[in-house]
Amino acid sequence: MTSPSPLDAYDLKILKRLSIDGRVTWSDLAEEIGLSLTPTIRRVRQLEETGYISGYFARLDEKLLAGGMIVFVSVTLERQVREVLDAFEAGVMELPEVMSGFLMSGGSDYLLRSVVRDLDHYRRFLDELTRLPGVAHIQSSFALNAFVNRPSPLIRSAI
Repeated sequence: MTSPSPLDAYDLKILKRLSIDGRVTWSDLAEEIGLSLTPTIRRVRQLEETGYISGYFARLDEKLLAGGMIVFVSVTLERQVREVLDAFEAGVMELPEVMSGFLMSGGSDYLLRSVVRDLDHYRRFLDELTRLPGVAHIQSSFALNAFVNRPSPLIRSAI
């Protein structure tokens, strides 16, 4: 990966369009951003090489596949030593209910964004979570409404 260069208006247009539809054809992308095909492809390749574009993927329906109840789980560990942190993180990565996890500052050690189908599923998930090494305390909060969940940062077009 080469070092990132400053983004210009064309780069921002490319990033914005690809964040909406990563399967857009090269010719459609070139037409939409106002460049010919060759410079468009060159710019996309440069954005990939510098790490601005880290991959392409299908966005799966979380609710259909995993469940519609979002629960944020704060976890406090018994000890905050590297071995305990590593063991906890490895265990969490095996739990399909966990969509994302964060090592935190403040009161809790971890914040997990999890998805479950219903309260029975949630109880089974908690049973698995509490069996992980080093877990001392768990506090959960259910999301009442999800109003933003971006798959990538919001790209504001340059004027």
